[in-house]
Amino acid sequence: MPFSYSRTIHFADTDAAGVVFFARYYAICHEAYEEAIAAQGLRFGSLFENADTMIPISRSEAKYLRPLVCGDKLRVTVRAERLTPESFAIHYELFKEGHPEKLAAVARTEHVCISLKGRERLPLSPALEKALAAL
Repeated sequence: MPFSYSRTIHFADTDAAGVVFFARYYAICHEAYEEAIAAQGLRFGSLFENADTMIPISRSEAKYLRPLVCGDKLRVTVRAERLTPESFAIHYELFKEGHPEKLAAVARTEHVCISLKGRERLPLSPALEKALAAL
């Protein structure tokens, strides 16, 4: 079952037209991702304590289905997918709360574990493997 994260759209999330700025969708998704990792008992910051390892986003895509505005209540679902021993994808669905809930956006990010120095791919850490498996 996907992890679920709730939040309110804030004024700072919106653009001059009063709707959520497209890049803020990714920031909101990343908040949900961090909370999902924390819910599995892994402190998100611990993923970056090994100064020799990075987990950058190698690909992202989003589809915006309906506008969100300041004050809207949002529920984000987070689901992980293992791609290779060194990479994974995170799938997000953003729902505008209400009766009924309405799907407002979908997004997907792909992440790859690499060495900082040589940029070679590295296997995911056991702790991250375990957290992702639970998503």
